[in-house]
Amino acid sequence: MLEHMIGARLLLSFAGTEAPNEVLARIATQRPAGVTLFRHANAVAPAQVRALNAALQRAARAAGLPALLICADQEGGQLQAVAGLTPFPGNLALGAVGDADLARRVGIALGRELAAVGVNVNYAPVCDVNVNPANPVIGARAFGEEPALVARLAAALVDGLQAAGVAATAKHFPGHGDTAADSHHALPTLPHDQTRMDAVELAPFRAAISAGVRLVMSAHLAVPALTGDPGLPATLAAPILRDLLRGRLGFEGVVVSDSLAMAAVTGGASLPETALRAALAGVGLLLLQHSPAEESAVYERLLAAARIGMLDPTELAASAARVARLQHRAATQSQPDLEVIGCANHRALAAEVARRAITLVHDQQGLLPLRLPADARVAVVVPQPADLTPADTSSYEQADLAGAVRRFHSGARGFSVPADPTPSDIAQLRVALAGYELAIVATINAWQQPGQAALVQALLTDGVPTVVAALRLPYDLGCFPEARTFVAAYSLLPPSLDALAAALWGMLPFAGRLPVSVPGIYPAGHRAELSR
Repeated sequence: MLEHMIGARLLLSFAGTEAPNEVLARIATQRPAGVTLFRHANAVAPAQVRALNAALQRAARAAGLPALLICADQEGGQLQAVAGLTPFPGNLALGAVGDADLARRVGIALGRELAAVGVNVNYAPVCDVNVNPANPVIGARAFGEEPALVARLAAALVDGLQAAGVAATAKHFPGHGDTAADSHHALPTLPHDQTRMDAVELAPFRAAISAGVRLVMSAHLAVPALTGDPGLPATLAAPILRDLLRGRLGFEGVVVSDSLAMAAVTGGASLPETALRAALAGVGLLLLQHSPAEESAVYERLLAAARIGMLDPTELAASAARVARLQHRAATQSQPDLEVIGCANHRALAAEVARRAITLVHDQQGLLPLRLPADARVAVVVPQPADLTPADTSSYEQADLAGAVRRFHSGARGFSVPADPTPSDIAQLRVALAGYELAIVATINAWQQPGQAALVQALLTDGVPTVVAALRLPYDLGCFPEARTFVAAYSLLPPSLDALAAALWGMLPFAGRLPVSVPGIYPAGHRAELSR
């Protein structure tokens, strides 16, 4: 039926930790492909998510669907869409290790935990090559800046996720790594021609497709060299989705849009018209993040367009068949017990990633490994974690680096400062730190937070020996190159903080290498050695 083929284009969203009656009714009447779960709206604990998804699947079976696609952004690192799962440090940490087998094992673990809570599609891995240090939305979500490394690790993560029964999604096609705007707020531009894109942006997507990735997510960014239109997002561009992705790259799976709630894709148009344009361009699944009335309006607009022939019947049938294959695969997958979540093997794997990623960028003052008298006072300064983009769940984390340090030095005291401290905040902290023998100062994207950079610069002038530790991006060093001891942990999650503290006290080696360059200072692949 035509109505069923239209429903198969929709990924619904809703607010609530239980399935609302309105959503259950829409499953029965519209027969959508599935839903997307968001941490702030739906996912507060593993058992709750499992129960929610079970209710949704019961409704799907009652409607005659083999299974709903239940999707989430469980990337690891800064974006953890389901609360309570094992806190894997994320892609940039994996890039610092550079081990494809490790990435595959992380993919398996992520997939098993998602399957345990009933999620069968993960919007991961990020295949973007983060070559632009000013990129506000990708950053630590990428594996690095070298196309070959990103390609190798992305393919491995795809293989791991899908080996665990969860469909992987390569994103954000055709590549969001060399952009300087956040597509949640504005339309970025990828200013490169086909030759450059073949060498850089497209390499990880080719690898993911070769690995059998089942979905590719379109990016809301303009690629004028491919479309001739500087205002046309890739999500709405047939030359990118049909000619490049399906034609040249040979992708045969499902194309899913990034969220249609993002400012970069709408351009002032209505949601139903934007959704129709995306469907005409070749998007098979429309990721909706709107009110029930708005989402229903999308269904009605697509149905009306199909009835008058605007949507090609052959293409509609082919798209619905691709989605149905995903649904049938999801229906046949076994569901692990909840005990797999946070199990000893997964905790050990997260710790392994963190330990192997910790990178010594330089120690020009020979502070490391730390050897302090038992009564030495150590200040541990950490910015309050904040969501620096909508693709971020950092605000849910505590970032208790002081607690990790106290395992090695009981005299450590923690100091929390705002994410972007004011001059008054900095002045108060300088007074508080007078008389301390050592300061360990964490940064979280100081290159985006001028107050963090000013804080580090101020503390470096006070004469207290200082270790600066980047908890997300090593680009921070460019804001205060005078920092003489600088390390990178790539994550503010507990395994990374534990590994950072252990490395500072010489309990484990600094084994990682920079997965991105620090412009004008260090190239990608750099790693310093301890001088003592």
